[in-house]
Amino acid sequence: MASPSEKLAHSLETLKIQQDQGTTAIATNDLSRTHRQRLIKNGFLQEVIKGWYIASNPNAFNGDSTAWYTSFWAFCAAYLDKRFHHEWCLSPEQSLSLHVGNWTVPKQLLVRAPKGSSKNITLPYDTALFDMRCAIPAPQEMTVINNMHVFALPSALVHCSPKFFTQNPSDTRTALSLIRDASDILALLLTKGHSTIAGRLAGGFRHIGYDKIADEIIKTMLAAGFDVRESNPFQAISPVFVSSKERSPYVKRLQISWQEMRVVVQQLFPKQNNARHTDFASYLKKMEKIYITDAYHSLSIEGYRVNTTLIQRVRDGNWHPDHDEADREHSAALAARGYWQAFKWVEKSVQKIFAGENPGNVFQTDHREWYREMFAPCVTAGIITPAALAGYRNAPVYIRNSMHVPPNVEAVRDLMPALCDLLCEETHPTVRVVLGHFFFVYIHPYMDGNGRMGRFLMNLMLAAGGYPWVVVPVEKRADYMHALEAASVKRDIMPFCQFLGSLINAK
Repeated sequence: MASPSEKLAHSLETLKIQQDQGTTAIATNDLSRTHRQRLIKNGFLQEVIKGWYIASNPNAFNGDSTAWYTSFWAFCAAYLDKRFHHEWCLSPEQSLSLHVGNWTVPKQLLVRAPKGSSKNITLPYDTALFDMRCAIPAPQEMTVINNMHVFALPSALVHCSPKFFTQNPSDTRTALSLIRDASDILALLLTKGHSTIAGRLAGGFRHIGYDKIADEIIKTMLAAGFDVRESNPFQAISPVFVSSKERSPYVKRLQISWQEMRVVVQQLFPKQNNARHTDFASYLKKMEKIYITDAYHSLSIEGYRVNTTLIQRVRDGNWHPDHDEADREHSAALAARGYWQAFKWVEKSVQKIFAGENPGNVFQTDHREWYREMFAPCVTAGIITPAALAGYRNAPVYIRNSMHVPPNVEAVRDLMPALCDLLCEETHPTVRVVLGHFFFVYIHPYMDGNGRMGRFLMNLMLAAGGYPWVVVPVEKRADYMHALEAASVKRDIMPFCQFLGSLINAK
């Protein structure tokens, strides 16, 4: 007779077969009742809605939403395909967001389906799916992005609600900037006689500096006999300049968001009241004095169980992984050693700032050195492979309990140079501080260490602006993470700006 562990292993093998076949939304008939009950009992499977499940982590704590948020899009695609046999499509508004690379998990996913129930389906962690019973676009007006059926970009812009322009300006302005020629839009406007929509879109294109496309829409609609009146759908929102040469939607959205958010930062972030630091030697002494406190809090925020004794031992060189097995296996010691090595490199970066180098250039040149130093001890100890030091991540990464889905691997390669360019070009020091930190962790370019790297970046930019080194206390971790979540999910930078500002004011 098989032991309980052997039975569980058999159930896990069955679950793996489903996953290897690409199954994310596991229906009742995908697994036997025995397998389902055994996997649920041991925490490897969790119910999403009646008759539908996703794989989960048995080590996750109660209330951990990570498994659901990381499975959301794949689950919805698989569930909708099985239920509607591919006859479904996301709303034009949600379609626009996916076209511009915004994969934030929505509170409510709006879906169109001819056989929809027009009912709200409650999903885990205060999310929902509403399947509207209505027609879907013609095949030529649809496309598929990562298994999600969506309106094609021109069709999504034409059918998008006017409110979406003011409620989600980053997404809609980015979407407009992806249109290369007026003909992409005009075919739909002329065929369906959308004169009001034509005026709105023309105003939108002019708002982002695409005057040629705006003029072409107006002239062509008038020539066809339509009465078109141009209107700005963004109302009181300040115009932005968007380069027509940039093709990456991720980069365009980053550039637009930077322009939107920098205004808020300049208004809210505290001004530097103290005399600007001009002596690197004295600034270095202050950095070294605060190091133990900084390392303790920064590592603790990331979940490492460290204490000041361990940090001091590492700092003094009393950490010997080559002949001390306890040191070699102590993950906190490895993290502390890596933090110390990275901190020493950041000191070199700060010195360059005091020598007059552009802060953005310094970050662009040095941040890879910070990362290599941070994780070199783990490579030496054999905890991670040397390939981990190669550079930016080569796989998806998720943030625990966050509705924000970091950009894909290809997008990271475009976004990091773009972020460095923005830091180099930015003239306001407080904008570099707040937006540099935020967008670095938003991009999440590495598999691990993004928070520590982001705080190093923040402090480098603080030094460049004449501000003192700032420690984010582990006791305020919840406020810190909530503020980052608001900026990532709601595009509201105010809480994060105010949070960092409060740390400055407390100095």
